[in-house]
Amino acid sequence: MLEARHLRVLRAVATTGSFSAAARELGCTQPAVSQQMRALETAVGTPLLIRTGRVMRLTQAGEALVRHATGILAGLTAAEEEVAAIAGLRAGRVRLVSFPSGSSTLVPTALAALRAAHPGTRVSLEEAEPPKSVEMLREGECDVALAFRYESAAGAEEWEDLVVRPLLTDRLVALVPERHRLARTGSPASVAIGDLAAEPWIAGCPRCRGQLVEVCASAGFTPRIDFATDDYPAVVGLVGAGLGVAVLPQLAVESVRPRGVRMVALEPAVRREIVALTLPDLAQVPAVAATLDQLARAAAGPGQSAP
Repeated sequence: MLEARHLRVLRAVATTGSFSAAARELGCTQPAVSQQMRALETAVGTPLLIRTGRVMRLTQAGEALVRHATGILAGLTAAEEEVAAIAGLRAGRVRLVSFPSGSSTLVPTALAALRAAHPGTRVSLEEAEPPKSVEMLREGECDVALAFRYESAAGAEEWEDLVVRPLLTDRLVALVPERHRLARTGSPASVAIGDLAAEPWIAGCPRCRGQLVEVCASAGFTPRIDFATDDYPAVVGLVGAGLGVAVLPQLAVESVRPRGVRMVALEPAVRREIVALTLPDLAQVPAVAATLDQLARAAAGPGQSAP
């Protein structure tokens, strides 16, 4: 097997024409150069130099190896510099996957801060809801996944193989039309979900929809879902038009302009945990670690609830 140190010695000998001159160039002793050359000739299985008195010539094999050594050593130098740049956050790439309300609230602040601190680090963004985003992480399709899970949901072990960075706790809120009975002046700041049992419902994303059905079932009723959409602005628009009520995470409401609606807290509280996920090995990569840090700082900003 060829070693870079042997190739450097061969190139120095070929350039200077002698072991002693090569030793001076490399900052070592002549016996050390001679030993390295013997090791290289043993490795390739053929002579590389012809020694006639004080004259040193390359064999045909030696000439071929010197030609290749130049490119090999240049490539190694480039690789060392690139790795050093990534390790020092002067370069690097992070593939981030986020659910939509996270993309419009936490992600912009985090990525702007990351770019300001480390302009050489590039981040790409793709949207996916969990559990799809978590599958993408495990399959190597992304480096960081922004995900969530509801406090009452079973299966906490689903993330046991991942590095979990808690970001914030997001509370579900009820949305009612601004002319709704619960939106009147003097109405309570919170409402029991059972008080909305007779209302038509607008449901959100599939996972949020499932959580809504579970919460309503715990209150003793099945919601009449007239409309279902993954688009949060559409949910808000339908509620604002008086077509029903909805329950959305507060983070989702903050990602849109809630016109024509009133936000009312639910009692008892229903919460979801927002986290950033990555693989254990990826957590050691400087650019990934910096992205996790910036997501945590964005989540700790004004108006957010720490987990």
